[in-house]
Amino acid sequence: MNQMSLTEAVFAVRDEFDVVVADRPSLIRQSFQLRHQVYCVERGYLEGIEGLEYDEYDERSRHVILVSRDLGEIVGTVRMVLPSAQDPDSSFPLQAVCQPGLLGDIPIESTVEISRFAISKERRSGLSTGLMRLGLVQGLVRLSRELGMTHWCAVMERPLLRLLQSNSIYFEPLGPLVEYHGPRQPCFSELDSLLDRVGRDQPDVWDYLTENGRYCSPDTSARSLAA
Repeated sequence: MNQMSLTEAVFAVRDEFDVVVADRPSLIRQSFQLRHQVYCVERGYLEGIEGLEYDEYDERSRHVILVSRDLGEIVGTVRMVLPSAQDPDSSFPLQAVCQPGLLGDIPIESTVEISRFAISKERRSGLSTGLMRLGLVQGLVRLSRELGMTHWCAVMERPLLRLLQSNSIYFEPLGPLVEYHGPRQPCFSELDSLLDRVGRDQPDVWDYLTENGRYCSPDTSARSLAA
């Protein structure tokens, strides 16, 4: 963290980046372009199409982008795949690579899958990748509250899980590791519980993720738990 306190680091993220819900075709296209840079060029395990990286799940996804105020360009993106009302058992990429019934105890209708976290090496700021991802998580919290979603699921690399845990953002494992562009951990989190833990352990991060409680559930107050 370059000798920066956590409070200073959170303020730096707040000052350097705008968190934007990509709600226009031009912004979504820029998200796909950044994903192509990260997943096709830098990491080399997806092919992409004409400089874009997308799949069939993007038609049922919402996208968050991280915009550098200094550069005026997108430096990070993540997507939220929404459940399918017509075919709940085929809602998410996770369900295609994991054993059937893995999400059996989780309410599919209010669950989203978090995927395609992407921050390009070429556009990285002086802040750590972990801190930049906080901006993307803030956007996911905002979207989840607006859409009434209560649970997140994901298939994540262990380094990414550890990176999120460094800011007290914890996911629970769902079954064993699966092979999906390398070994990955299926996992989930109930959003209120996730934010409550952040509030207890790192109140400055909670303030940022919830925009000072604006996106905290009305049924729970992580600030009171942190007191």
